Amino acid sequence: MKMKRLFPIRRWLLSFALLSFAFSGSNAQNQPNTLTDKEKSQGWQLLFDGKSLDGWRDYNGTAITGPWMVQEGTICAEGGGDDANGYIVTTKQYENFILTWDWKISKGGNSGMLYHVVERPQYKVPYVTGPEYQLIDDVNWDGKLEEWQKCGVDYAMYLPDLKKQNVKPAGEWNTSKIVFDNGHVEYYMNGVKTIEFEAWTEDWFARKNSGKWSTAPEYGLARKGLICLQDHGYPAWFRNVKIKELPRKNKTEKLFNGKDLKGWEAYGSELWYVKDGLLICESGPDKQYGYFATQKYYNDFDLSVEFKQDANGNSGVFIRSIVEPVAKVEGWQVEVAPKGNDTGGIYESYGRGWLIQIPDEKENILKVGDWNKLRIKVVGDHVTTWLNGVEMVNIRDAKIGAGQGRIALQIHDGGGIKVNWRNLIIKTL
Repeated sequence: MKMKRLFPIRRWLLSFALLSFAFSGSNAQNQPNTLTDKEKSQGWQLLFDGKSLDGWRDYNGTAITGPWMVQEGTICAEGGGDDANGYIVTTKQYENFILTWDWKISKGGNSGMLYHVVERPQYKVPYVTGPEYQLIDDVNWDGKLEEWQKCGVDYAMYLPDLKKQNVKPAGEWNTSKIVFDNGHVEYYMNGVKTIEFEAWTEDWFARKNSGKWSTAPEYGLARKGLICLQDHGYPAWFRNVKIKELPRKNKTEKLFNGKDLKGWEAYGSELWYVKDGLLICESGPDKQYGYFATQKYYNDFDLSVEFKQDANGNSGVFIRSIVEPVAKVEGWQVEVAPKGNDTGGIYESYGRGWLIQIPDEKENILKVGDWNKLRIKVVGDHVTTWLNGVEMVNIRDAKIGAGQGRIALQIHDGGGIKVNWRNLIIKTL
């Protein structure tokens, strides 16, 4: 059958219709700052809609005061920031995720993508808590760069495989990706994996404690936090900022192995040692506060621990706590104390003092001179404690709910304290 010849206008309309169909059918796959139907079904979310900075604000702030703007469908760092200022963060925290974004940088420019950033007044800049995927123009940088400062590094921690690193020149778009999956971390540059490591391992802590972060005790420990963009005094542009959240994987582990102090860090001059399979805390000659904190953060968990008070016994178990140099731990303490002093109650060291004390009739549950079992369950803003199988307190508190951090044992000041600990077992939730 002979086909009729289309007039030019009809041919144009048909071509336009086919183009429109293809474009809509792919859900604007090639259009910046959009999600395909497939991405939506997989759980991807846009962190930038291409039109506004909704969902972003200043670090430690409530709004964006600069130097950031939306420019032609990009988040634009204008170049007015410096080491102390110029950071914006997401309004939402993220724990485990796949994060992708396109970026380009000005000639000789410097920027970065940070994650698991924690906000507190004492943290003046985000990089003392949040790891950084470094974005910098190595070729045109004015000065010498150390290897750990170059583009694509996990800043001051892990270097990329240079054979796989393929960064496009300043002014051209690159695509980067971070995978953080329950401590397993991968960095990608333009579709190629360049870095892979496990967070919170012996190797990770060795790097943290021997380099730039040796004086930043909370660096990289947070299990969740804010995504952060950096204006480091040079223009930079970001688009297609997308994130897919991954599930948390829970497990049960021993916090104390019965042999040594592995996995813990002591703060202060008081004594912490292992004897006959027991962890022992004892007042030292300075008779000051002492703390023994896990290297890792534990946020939602069910913890059981046995203790026996040999002398005085004024101690405690801190939850969601952070370390303040040189020897101070801030957080919420589940009390361990001599009879009559609210063992199992919750005390806040941030300033509110006692949040909840135990009923007087439960003071006799504590066994003097014998082993006791303390259980602490923390889920979100909800904390429950048990002593020897009896519920002591049950509380919900918004401030606790917003916190995260380490588990830490305490020696009270005043001297004369000795407590034995064993069977520290935690189940993350």
